[in-house]
Amino acid sequence: MRLISHEKKNYRAEIATLDRRAQPLARVEKVVTDVIAAVRKEGDAALLAFAEKFDGVKFRSASTLRVTEAELDAADKIVGAKARRAIAASRKNVTAFAKKSLRKDWTATNTQGAEVGEVYQPFERVGIYVPGGTAPLVSSANMTVALAAAAGCPEIVVCTPPQKDGTVNASLLHALRGAGATEIYKIGGAQAIAALALGTKTVAPVVKVYGPGNSYVVEAKRQLFGLVAVDLLPGPSEVVVLADDSARPDFIAADLLAQAEHGGDSEIGLISDSLKLIEAVRAEIVTQSASLSRQGPLRAVLEERCWLVHVPSMEDGVELVNAFAPEHLSFVARKEKNLLPKIRTAGAIFLGNWSPVAVGDFLAGPSHELPTGGAGKSFPGLTVDQFQRRTSIVRLDRDAIRQSAPIVAVFAEIEGLDAHGRSAAVRVEG
Repeated sequence: MRLISHEKKNYRAEIATLDRRAQPLARVEKVVTDVIAAVRKEGDAALLAFAEKFDGVKFRSASTLRVTEAELDAADKIVGAKARRAIAASRKNVTAFAKKSLRKDWTATNTQGAEVGEVYQPFERVGIYVPGGTAPLVSSANMTVALAAAAGCPEIVVCTPPQKDGTVNASLLHALRGAGATEIYKIGGAQAIAALALGTKTVAPVVKVYGPGNSYVVEAKRQLFGLVAVDLLPGPSEVVVLADDSARPDFIAADLLAQAEHGGDSEIGLISDSLKLIEAVRAEIVTQSASLSRQGPLRAVLEERCWLVHVPSMEDGVELVNAFAPEHLSFVARKEKNLLPKIRTAGAIFLGNWSPVAVGDFLAGPSHELPTGGAGKSFPGLTVDQFQRRTSIVRLDRDAIRQSAPIVAVFAEIEGLDAHGRSAAVRVEG
C-alpha cells in the first residue's frame, strides 16, 4: 500500500500521477489490432483459433460456439432457489430503474409554427459483452442485458468467455436468459468485440456494442468505434473512498477489498484529511484481507495498485477525485451537502457509511457498467437510453413555411448556399 501525504516534499509530484485520461497501452493496442485483422480476414476460423489460444478450449466447429436451448434448459435446472431469487431481485430493480429512465417521444411547436419533436426507437440488434475470467459476472447480465430488454431491443446478442471445459457457468446462463438475451456465444476477449462489430458466418453483426471487460476488450471497442456504435470504455474495476474522520475504517477497508478481489488491473484508493483514519484503514485491510479467499488477486492489487492519500482538506480531496475520475466513489463526510455538487467525474457515488459499493454492483438499480481508467471525464455510466436511437421530426404547414422562409433565405445568403434558400422560397411562391 502506497502512502502519499501532503506533509511530504514530493506530495505534488505523487498526486500528479493520479490525474488520468483513458488511453491504450501500446502493447495492448498492437495485440488488439492483430486480433481484429484476423477476425476480419478469417472470420469463424479466427474465433476458433483464439478460443484455443486464449481460453484453452478447442471447439469442434464454429456452430458449437453458440449456446443451445438445451444448454440453457440444463442451466436452469442446476441453479438453486436461493440464486434464482437473488438474480430475480436484482433484475427487478434494474428493470424498474431502467423503465423510469427511458426517453419518450415528444412534440412541440416552434416560434414560426413548425411542429418539431423527437422519437425514440430501440436498436434492432445489439451486442453485449459479459466478462467471465476467474469470476463469472452473473450480475453483469442484469446490468446490461436487462436494460436492452427494457428498451425493447428485439435482438440481444451476448458474448462471454467459455470455461476450460467449453461451457458457460450455469448461473450466468440462467441470468442471461432471464434478462432477455436472444443469442449467446462462447466467445471472449477482443475477438468477441470484433465478431460483434464485423460479423462472421456464425455471428451476424450488430449496430452497437456494450459491456465491461479487460483492457483488451476496451481497446477493441475503441478501435471499432465508427464501424459500430459503442456505449463507453469500462475496463478493470476500481474504487476510491473520500472520507473524513466520521467514516468507519472497517467499512472502508471492506469496500476497498471488495474491488481489489477482482485482481488484474483493478485499482483502489483512499483519500482523507485524517491521517488517523488512514492508518486505521490500513490496519483493517491487513486484518480483513487475511480471511478472504482470493489471496492471489488481492495481494497483487494491494502491493501494486493501492494508494492512500493524506490531503490538507476535504476540498483538496474533491479536486483529487475529479482528477482521478473513479469508477466507484464512496463518499463519507460531515460536509457532504456542500461538497457533493463539486464532484463531477465519478461513475457512481455511494453516500454515507451504510452504502457499500457491492450493493451497486449487484442490486440497487443503476447499471454497474461504469467508465474506468479516467474515462469518467468524458463518459457517463450505462443507461437504458443508450439502447434507443433518437430521431428528430419536423413538420411545417403553409403558415409555418411562410414565417420560416425569410429566415432560411438570410442563412442561405450568409453561407453562399442559394439552393437551400430556394428550397424554402419555392414553397412560398407556389
